[in-house]
Amino acid sequence: MTFDALVLGAGIVGVSVAVHLQRRGMSVALVDRKSPGNETSFGNAGLIQREGVYPYAFPRDIGTLLRYAGNRSTDVRYHVSAMATIVPFLARYWYHSAPKRHAEIARHYSTLIAHCVTEHRELIAASGAGDLLREGGWVKVFRTAAAMNAAQRDAERWREEYGVPFERLDAARLREDEPALTRALVGGLRYTASDSVSDPGALVAAYARYFESLGGQVFNGDATTLQPQWSVQTQAGRIDARRAVVALGPWADTVTAALGYRLPLAVKRGYHMHYRAQEGARLNQPVLDAEHGFLITPMTRGIRLTTGVELGLRDTPPTPVQLAAVEPLARETFPLGERVDAEPWLGRRPCTPDMMPIIGPAPRHRDLWFAFGHAHHGLTLGPITGRLVAEMMTGETPVVDPEPFGALRF
Repeated sequence: MTFDALVLGAGIVGVSVAVHLQRRGMSVALVDRKSPGNETSFGNAGLIQREGVYPYAFPRDIGTLLRYAGNRSTDVRYHVSAMATIVPFLARYWYHSAPKRHAEIARHYSTLIAHCVTEHRELIAASGAGDLLREGGWVKVFRTAAAMNAAQRDAERWREEYGVPFERLDAARLREDEPALTRALVGGLRYTASDSVSDPGALVAAYARYFESLGGQVFNGDATTLQPQWSVQTQAGRIDARRAVVALGPWADTVTAALGYRLPLAVKRGYHMHYRAQEGARLNQPVLDAEHGFLITPMTRGIRLTTGVELGLRDTPPTPVQLAAVEPLARETFPLGERVDAEPWLGRRPCTPDMMPIIGPAPRHRDLWFAFGHAHHGLTLGPITGRLVAEMMTGETPVVDPEPFGALRF
């Protein structure tokens, strides 16, 4: 079977790339070892973060670093056995997180973030997935006035620099919006321009069905069998294509390394669990506990509790101690009932040291394209990445300048 383009990876980024290429008249094969939306894209918090103009930086203050070094923080944990491997990555991450460098990164990163909500809403409408969309933003809540005031200063800077709106909620207003939350909270900040979804995996699946309705085809296959120029093995047999796109998220290096690329990709692992709400309790929107580093959000399956960051190797077996640490805190924050899932879900966020995704042509291979490394904002940036890659591949004028995201920066 021969196609115009082969897209490896059926998460939110790969599916979005496939949709935009198919829309532009290409015949596209989308290949993954699982059905669309069943790896990293399945388990996130479901946020489409219009406020995320500054990507998540490595902390630089001594107090926070010492707290993390103790490896008992609720928001960040690490595997001691992985440190020898990932410390060089973390050192580069720390370097790029210096305030001036971070601000310069945000200047580029914000050009993608600016399109995240509009691009998602367009695909949601086209795919008939409107029942999954929740407009009106999400809330970051606080237990101390000092933490809330510090976060507000950041939000005011984002508003001044990039026009990102927010709303301050005092304790009374927060209780009005979310009466089931603990009264220990002093208030919150609502990021009103952002959206969220009630089932990220179902959203990706809806986009994939839309891709198929346009004439695209989805195959179960092994991305590591990719061969120039360009073929891959699937359960339906060998697929050939003129062009190939690597959109494999945290597994991108299984293909790029075999082709001779040494791109600095690491993972931030994270967990989730679903719960029933106790009788009479209702959660209306995603809520992030800023000081404990967990998020609770209403999902189709129940209340999803997501953890912060676990630093480790991609393929190490699950170690959900972080989930065990935050679950009692989450129960104090909102009346969670029994667990719904048999086991915690583990996901892996693909990260680069400069906090920006790798988007664009492969430097040493004709008709090979990269689209991975979106870290915490994979769901947020999937559709705009798909559009940008498709525009570049078809010679259109790109909606944003792609140069800052190219692989040549490494």
